[in-house]
Amino acid sequence: MLTLDQATYDAIVAHAKRDHPDEACGVVAGPAGSDRPERLVEMVNAAGSPTFYEFDSTDLLRLYRDMDDRDEEPVVVYHSHTATEAYPSRTDIGLAGEPNAHYVLVSTRERGNNEGPVEFRSYRIIDGTVTEEEVVVVPELEASTT
Repeated sequence: MLTLDQATYDAIVAHAKRDHPDEACGVVAGPAGSDRPERLVEMVNAAGSPTFYEFDSTDLLRLYRDMDDRDEEPVVVYHSHTATEAYPSRTDIGLAGEPNAHYVLVSTRERGNNEGPVEFRSYRIIDGTVTEEEVVVVPELEASTT
């Protein structure tokens, strides 16, 4: 199960809508080993494509160095689909290299960047196996005990 605070959920959806018709992408980092998505990092889709996303390699290296400095890891890796359902494509599955991450997909196919609901789903992708999981949105994450 993925638990997100409302502000992070809203920010991911806003990013997906803002970048439509291109795919949006980003990471939500959290303390290593905690499974707490705490810090949203919007990334630029270096592919600039409505059908594919790619993190800029320089930006990604900078992000991973920053996460290392903060003792964080990617808790959520997200991107949007602009013309298809929020389900990982074969390419998405092949790129899923973080076995502990939640892979969130947001589909903007129904309304594009207009107001209204989107399809928001989360998956675990391990060794090519896709498992959908429940998404729970709470007003705020409970205080960390670490």
